[in-house]
Amino acid sequence: MFMPMIQKRRSIRKFLNRQVEPEKIDVLIEAALRAPSSMGKNPWEFIVVKEPKLLEKISRAKQGGSAFIKNAPLCIVVFADPERSDVWVEDASIAATFVLLAAESMGLGACWVQIRNRMHNPEITSQAYLSKLLNIPENMMIESIIATGYPDETKTPHGKEELQYGKVFLDAYGNEFKN
Repeated sequence: MFMPMIQKRRSIRKFLNRQVEPEKIDVLIEAALRAPSSMGKNPWEFIVVKEPKLLEKISRAKQGGSAFIKNAPLCIVVFADPERSDVWVEDASIAATFVLLAAESMGLGACWVQIRNRMHNPEITSQAYLSKLLNIPENMMIESIIATGYPDETKTPHGKEELQYGKVFLDAYGNEFKN
């Protein structure tokens, strides 16, 4: 079941004008909260956003690549406390990936929007813009936003022949991997 799901999963940036049911949102959040975390520190936290006016403001979080959020029925902002864990980036990324996979498993589309190390405009970081907008405490670091909804686009899965097997080595770098 897992491999067919990840073989067809694609980033979806166009969504139907249809709300995601509360029970499906619950599954997305449960998936995020079940994500593995280094030493069980669970430094991540999440904000589920469904308010259209707020989604529109969030869609302006960075200079490029976030505009489509305004047409998503919901997004999940993924952030973490770097004081709880020195690997908060990895932990937050794993949680975000679990949300992406949970969405796919329920017939939803989703797309990761990178926030960490991105700019809202030449003077303000995406972090600062979103922290103010969403009242996120100053000590928290935003990793990403996962836009989610029912897909209004169909993308062809990537074929196995497109996979970059040349980046896989056996026993040491440079040794061709052949299974």
